[in-house]
Amino acid sequence: MTTGSSRARGWLQDLRVYTEPRVARMLLLGFAAGLPLLLVLGTLSFRLREAGIDRTTIGFLSWVGLAYAFKWAWAPLVDRLPLPLLTRWLGRRRSWLLASQIVLVAGLAGMAFTDPLQDLPRLVGFALLVAFASATQDIALDAFRIESADVSRQAAMAAAYQVGYRTAMITASAGALWIAAVFDADEATYQHGPWLAAYLCMAGLIGVGIVTVFLSSEPQAIELAPRKEGVVGWLRSAVLGPFLDFARRYRWHAALLLALIATYRISDIVLGVMSNPFYRDMGFTKDEVAAISGVYGVVMTLVGAALGGVLALRYGVMRVLMLGAVLSALTNLLFAWLATRGHDVPALVFAISADNLSGGIASAAFVAYLSGLTNVAYSATQYALFSSVMLLLPKFVGGWSGWAVDHYSYPTFFIGTAVLGVPVLVLVWLASRAAPVTR
Repeated sequence: MTTGSSRARGWLQDLRVYTEPRVARMLLLGFAAGLPLLLVLGTLSFRLREAGIDRTTIGFLSWVGLAYAFKWAWAPLVDRLPLPLLTRWLGRRRSWLLASQIVLVAGLAGMAFTDPLQDLPRLVGFALLVAFASATQDIALDAFRIESADVSRQAAMAAAYQVGYRTAMITASAGALWIAAVFDADEATYQHGPWLAAYLCMAGLIGVGIVTVFLSSEPQAIELAPRKEGVVGWLRSAVLGPFLDFARRYRWHAALLLALIATYRISDIVLGVMSNPFYRDMGFTKDEVAAISGVYGVVMTLVGAALGGVLALRYGVMRVLMLGAVLSALTNLLFAWLATRGHDVPALVFAISADNLSGGIASAAFVAYLSGLTNVAYSATQYALFSSVMLLLPKFVGGWSGWAVDHYSYPTFFIGTAVLGVPVLVLVWLASRAAPVTR
């Protein structure tokens, strides 16, 4: 009994880490970081389709998300460049956080007041501004998190960040759709007013992050060694260095690994571009999409991620990587079946359950795989570069998704996204037979 009570007290003592101010603040900053992502991607695509924007255009506009794939390019500037007045007032990390959040508020407000039927290019411009500011906030926030606590607190800091981030994703998808639905008297016709209200509310919620920045303390500054090599030296050490290290460690195997990284999530990402326009075209209301895709779907993704982590621990990363690739391709076929059902809510729940569960499994295995590929000497940079490689090809191909639907229909498109996953199975098999993943 005494031992059990001691263990219980020990667990409670450990859980108190989440009540520490610096950890709790990461929950709120994670919320501010996760909010903009879907507002320039999934939620925006639903809004544009409801406004009658053609699917081909919506597909190409998904390239706005490429800003997240290239954020490593200006990360050194965020790391080293002081901002006039702000840096002296708030410090290096908080100044960049506040600056990016102010731009986010302005960009989301601009998206709110711009009617896509009146000025689509202006709306796209504001979406690009939001994506760029959001990616910049991610860079600054990662540095802020790492420098704000010692190693023993990093797991708790990351966990709090992820909870806030995922909560924000639900808010930006389900929450924005629900707000728009409340102000929409007629789902059958497009009205700009409901979306104005929804996006203004989302812009206001960025205030959570702004207030948190002011309530936070600047982490102790880390002295950065001056670079005497100039631009060429910076490119060699910061950009080429991690790639050259990867090539030296894996040699010919490096090309195979990069091909796998570049294609592993292609089925899911390409399908995801057209998912919200598809729901709209099938007659699902904003309330239905908010509840089923925005809330329930995110929960199923988290369940899948947890399951994937356990499976990887028990059976190994490569086996679960193959399982995730198989499931991601097969579950895309459910959307081809759903396209023949029309407005069928139970069928939508089933399709999203299977798709998001498999996506969570695949994501957990893939993150573990990428982490195993990194050299600890270049861990942050190499992981960022791997993440960029992961997004570039799928995002580019995804831009053509609307064109594919317009020319070949939804069922054919969804079958095509499943076929895109077949080469991935071959690459996973080849990678599993080659040299083992090492750090």
